Amino acid sequence: MACSARILVTAWCFFVGISVSVPGWQELVYGLPPPCESHIYCTGDLLKQVQLGRLFSDDKHFVDMPLRESPELVLKKFQQLVNVTPGGILSKEQLQQFVSSSFNDPGQEFEQWEPQDWTSSPQILAKISDQKLQAWASDLNAKWKSLGRKIKDDVRTHPMFYSQIYVPHPVIVPGGRFIEYYYWDSYWVIEGLLLSEMAATAKGMIQNFLYLVERYGHIPNGGRVYYLCRSQPPFLTLMMDAYLVHANDTEFLRENIHLLEVEYEFWQRNRSVSITVGDRNHTLNYYNVQIGEPRPESYSKDWELASDLNEDARQELWAELKSAAESGWDFSSRWFLSWPPPLPATLKDTKARAVVPVDLNAFLCKTEHLLASFYRILGNTTKAAQFQAALECRLEAVQAVLWNEAAGVWLDFNLLKKQPNPAFYPSNLAPLWTDCFSDQAAAERAVRYLEGSTVLSYKNGLPTSLFRTGEQWDLPNAWPPLQHMVIAGLAKSSSSRAKEIAFDLAQNWVRTNFALYKKYQAMFEKYNVDGDGKPGTGGEYQVQEGFGWTNGVVLQLLDLYGDRLTSGSPSTLFRAWIVAACLIVLDLKW
Repeated sequence: MACSARILVTAWCFFVGISVSVPGWQELVYGLPPPCESHIYCTGDLLKQVQLGRLFSDDKHFVDMPLRESPELVLKKFQQLVNVTPGGILSKEQLQQFVSSSFNDPGQEFEQWEPQDWTSSPQILAKISDQKLQAWASDLNAKWKSLGRKIKDDVRTHPMFYSQIYVPHPVIVPGGRFIEYYYWDSYWVIEGLLLSEMAATAKGMIQNFLYLVERYGHIPNGGRVYYLCRSQPPFLTLMMDAYLVHANDTEFLRENIHLLEVEYEFWQRNRSVSITVGDRNHTLNYYNVQIGEPRPESYSKDWELASDLNEDARQELWAELKSAAESGWDFSSRWFLSWPPPLPATLKDTKARAVVPVDLNAFLCKTEHLLASFYRILGNTTKAAQFQAALECRLEAVQAVLWNEAAGVWLDFNLLKKQPNPAFYPSNLAPLWTDCFSDQAAAERAVRYLEGSTVLSYKNGLPTSLFRTGEQWDLPNAWPPLQHMVIAGLAKSSSSRAKEIAFDLAQNWVRTNFALYKKYQAMFEKYNVDGDGKPGTGGEYQVQEGFGWTNGVVLQLLDLYGDRLTSGSPSTLFRAWIVAACLIVLDLKW
């Protein structure tokens, strides 16, 4: 399927010296392609009737079910039922019987697998001083075995029977309802695997993503055909870098660097926007999925959300929802057109394609830096110079368009409003993590930015925003990858105050995760920053357990601060300090 086949119109906007050329932002919505060609998993009457019939509490369940028979035969049988049913709309009982006879339960596309490179005593455990945290890290290390999956070869030989996208090497999945691999989640999973000394498993996951780039020209959002025409934040080159730091496998890099470049070009070719500031033209990137129809994995919700819209507006909204999903932040006030409060805003106001995100451009900045470095290592000075020039152009663009001098931080740029979004999001600090800045005072400015807001008052983690919208990428939730980006970005700066805040954030996050692990014997995809801490809330589904990137982030923080982090709550630590102080006083008196 050619994901890039679409009709585009260029939109031009002008505002106080800033002009914006946005290819594909306003399109002729009629004729937008579906998420994939499958008339079972992506489009068509069967999908529509089953999902709107709400046979399952989670729409994802149906589109993850493998077929018992060929798709042609299943569609033929369904059409025969439709033809003999008055009005052509099957009852819930008819649909249940049909699905039961034509599909297997999700998960049968996997076979038993346990990683051969797993070890019970990776060296990271010895770096952790707190005995309770050390035991917990050992538990997290063991969780990789329960999250491991290997796709059956039948998925490769008979792909039409499955929504699963085949990859040749085993994977570590997030967990819960997410039983397949996901793109950006896998970066923190891979970092965790490397700390667990599972370099072969980590390399296999990177090989899978390279396989996908070779096959599709990009990496889909996740391992299902209904994700095929949208991606997620580009982390492949960063994954390669993480692996090389541990393995120094230069030959692996040499064999595959062309595929790193192919993925980079996908973002430059299909997700770029031109913005003019003064007399300078700058190219930056944004999320832009030109795909129609409801998301198959959330079909009924998308259908209901657009129920009062005309066909043009519905297709436009569905494309916006997929663009927001491509960001990984599905969903958030970050993408709401009606921002800022108190103006009412809902998911229906999502305009993700009108936002030039700070974090996406920070990730691509790091990608350009790494590609230049990789080519220098391989002795290709021409390519190294090409990506060094691209990096310098992006640094200039990020400074000109996304840096906000008044706020002292980087801010998303809204193409419709032609102005920055002044709201707090942890992603505003992503350039600190990826070194996408040239002003060495940036870390100090970031500290003042954080201290000037209320975000450091939350003791269970850094909130995803300060808006309560009911969406999962907003208050009161805190997400592992965002904690890591901010902590790691502050920790490596030369600012002593930045380092202090980084440690405090790490301590709060580890303490919250550990407390809830003790309570539930589980790790969660997100956490609630309110009160005494609990699993995250909101969004389209219940909070999930597992959890791949959560485990990876905790291991990274334990690796960074293992000799300093403690497992006790602040009140417990305070009481311990009082007792110690009293003993010292008594000792002095005696």
